[in-house]
Amino acid sequence: MVPPPGAMPEVIDQVALARLYGEPLFALPTDLYIPPDALEVFLEAFEGPLDLLLYLIRKQNFNILDIPMAGLTRQYLVYVEEIRSRNLELAAEYLLMAAMLIEIKSRMLLPQRKQEGADEAEDPRAALVRRLLEYEQMKMAAARLSALPQQGRDFLCAQVFIEQSLQPRFPDVQLTDLQEAWQDILKRARLVQHHKITREELSVREHMGHVLKALQGRRFVEFESLFDPSRGSTVLVVTFIALLELAKETLIEITQAEAFSPIYVRLAYKPA
Repeated sequence: MVPPPGAMPEVIDQVALARLYGEPLFALPTDLYIPPDALEVFLEAFEGPLDLLLYLIRKQNFNILDIPMAGLTRQYLVYVEEIRSRNLELAAEYLLMAAMLIEIKSRMLLPQRKQEGADEAEDPRAALVRRLLEYEQMKMAAARLSALPQQGRDFLCAQVFIEQSLQPRFPDVQLTDLQEAWQDILKRARLVQHHKITREELSVREHMGHVLKALQGRRFVEFESLFDPSRGSTVLVVTFIALLELAKETLIEITQAEAFSPIYVRLAYKPA
């Protein structure tokens, strides 16, 4: 039994052209409508009337300071008529420039009148030439900017993930902060000092040992707690010198979490 024309065969032996809603399609539909403007190819794309005029001038090697208006207007109107038949809204701006070109051409056909105080009559093309030169300068500047490397188009920024250390890194103590802390200790020592004259021999090495002993077994010790203002300014000076010597020999570390925060002292090594 021969199936009627257009009926789908029960057994498919040939390759389908396409599938429509999951069903194979072996022939193009006869009632398929393709709009006339579904596919358009523009060989030349212009960004506006000035761009088109500049293109026609450079293509014909015209002198931009002495434009032959007849030939330029004729070529311009051919292009405008082409886009007017396709897109009237797009052609509106070009039609305005066409009217300007026709006006300039008509003014060139009339006798030129000199303005008051001028030796020669102004060229009707002067305003158009100035606009074309300014547009060409801006277009060249835009092309130079576009030629520069751009992020995302010509290169990508490298991103590297660096795992932070678990041990915090404290910033170094500034010399001015150490001086202010020392001056504050001296001020408090003057409040409790006694007018007792004694002769006491003080050893910097001995006080260095006292500082190291005070730091042993402790993670941090506040800078001010290492000084005893009741023993007088002389002992404070020797203790301060002992701290500087220990820091110089890298036996202790003087740290500060942030600006204007308390200063701490700790051992720079772990005792056995």
